[in-house]
Amino acid sequence: MLTQTITTPAVPATKVFTAPRTPAAPAIDQFGVIASCAGVIATEFSYRKDEEVYGEGEPSEYVYQVIRGAVRTYKLLNDGRRQIGAFHLPGDVFGLDAGSTHRLTAEAIADTTVRLVKRRSLEAAAGSNVQVAHSLWTMTARDLRHAEDHMLLLGRKTAIEKVATFLLEMDRRLAKAGMMALPMCRRDIGDYLGLTLETVSRTLSQLSGQGILVFSSARQIVLRNRQRLADMDA
Repeated sequence: MLTQTITTPAVPATKVFTAPRTPAAPAIDQFGVIASCAGVIATEFSYRKDEEVYGEGEPSEYVYQVIRGAVRTYKLLNDGRRQIGAFHLPGDVFGLDAGSTHRLTAEAIADTTVRLVKRRSLEAAAGSNVQVAHSLWTMTARDLRHAEDHMLLLGRKTAIEKVATFLLEMDRRLAKAGMMALPMCRRDIGDYLGLTLETVSRTLSQLSGQGILVFSSARQIVLRNRQRLADMDA
């Protein structure tokens, strides 16, 4: 943990990176509205690459939002394998667990700054403020939908369908000026899709060979044929 500063979250300072053709929900604006309505103070913390934000089984005391960088949430299986449940990018809110403890571990993928507020403060505000209650419900419903989509991806799709789904998701959430810069490595992608590192690399090379995408660097990708990817995803 590097720094700690107190901020007033009434005026959001960061915008969500989205592809112009598919606007995403204004997560940062929404989180700022919640904190403002709840009358709570937001705190910012910075984490180094691979530093833990919170661990599985720890008390769920705060709700978090990524300001800069990226966070992965994952569970270690009994055999030592890691299953990543989600990647949280600038603007995303995470840590909204149903119970009193965290079900997953959260780690910074790169040097990351998060904003956090006390969970009990939000819950108290939701009991008396309809806007806060609705906003929290909306974020929870979005998380549930992502979990359902991820379950389908893991259980019913082939390797190339999984990679196509992932690329389209990142294209919607990260693409800027036609290019997406992935903060996560290929091992992370494999642990998210339930694939080996070798399978992810081979599938990306296959898509590149077909002219569907092109690499400008190891993690910078330009999609040249989104329709082909969409057909694979379908």
